[in-house]
Amino acid sequence: MNEETLPPFEQAFGALRQFTRARRSASRPLEQCELCSAGLAQDHPHLVELTSRQILCACDACAMLFDGMEKSKYKRVSRRAQHLIDFEMTDGQWESLLIPINMAFFFRSSIEGRVIALYPSPAGAVESLLPLEAWNEIAEGNRPLSRLLPDVEALLVNRVGHAHGARAGRVLHRSDR
Repeated sequence: MNEETLPPFEQAFGALRQFTRARRSASRPLEQCELCSAGLAQDHPHLVELTSRQILCACDACAMLFDGMEKSKYKRVSRRAQHLIDFEMTDGQWESLLIPINMAFFFRSSIEGRVIALYPSPAGAVESLLPLEAWNEIAEGNRPLSRLLPDVEALLVNRVGHAHGARAGRVLHRSDR
C-alpha cells in the first residue's frame, strides 16, 4: 500500500514520523541527563525530585549518586515491576477511593507522610484530593502493599478492562536494591 492510498490520518502520521526521524539522526543525543547533561541511552535510569514529584532522566553515574541515600533531594526510581497475582480489591473498596476513572497509582510520600493517589488525565497526572481511608483496609488485605518503599515504589491499579469482564492488571514497582 503506497502513501497515496492510506487514509488521511495515516498520511499525516507518516509525515510526522519522518520529521521525528530526522531530529533523532542529528548529532545531539535524543535525551540528556537532567543533572549533568551527559547523553543518555534509550534505556536509562530516572530520579524523582521529592518535593515537586518531578521525574528526571539521569545517566548511570548521577543515578548511582542518589541510590540508597536517605536524606536527599532526589531518589532513584525503580526499574523493576512485579505483577501481584494474589492482589485483591473489591468493587466496593475501589469505589470508596472515589477515583473518577478506572486507573490510578498509589505511593507513600515520605514528605507528606501519607499514601497519595494519582490518576491520568488529558492534562497529565492528577492527584486525588479525596481522603484515602479505604487504603488501610486494602493494604491490610494485601501484605506486599505494607512493604512499599516510600517515594520510589508504587501500586498501579488498572481496572480499564474491568468494565468488559477482564481481570484488572496490577503492578507493584520494586526497588533495584
